[in-house]
Amino acid sequence: MCIIEIEEMEFYAYHGHYKEERIVGNRFLLDLRIEADCSKAASSDRIHDAVNYQTAYKVIREQMKQKSHLLENIAQRILDALFENLTGIKKASIKVRKMNPPMGGQIKSVSITMSKER
Repeated sequence: MCIIEIEEMEFYAYHGHYKEERIVGNRFLLDLRIEADCSKAASSDRIHDAVNYQTAYKVIREQMKQKSHLLENIAQRILDALFENLTGIKKASIKVRKMNPPMGGQIKSVSITMSKER
């Protein structure tokens, strides 16, 4: 078993409960953690035997383009899409952070972390 992590992927996207958030947009940082059996890729040294983390990034990028009202929805869509597009994943966790959320005060970020297992 191995762990693949992609940390602090940054996107400017148009997610949020408030209409203004879906018009103006905001910065989002995402962290992905994938647990998989990497033994075949470790032995063969071939990309088709590995969980391709470039594909994982592309899947996440496409999901971030779709507007959502809630971070929970973003996280669930990303996990579902990753499991649909990548074989070999045993478990995945995604952390979605909205930077400087409009909550009436100085707040660095708000986040949700969600996991899914096969």
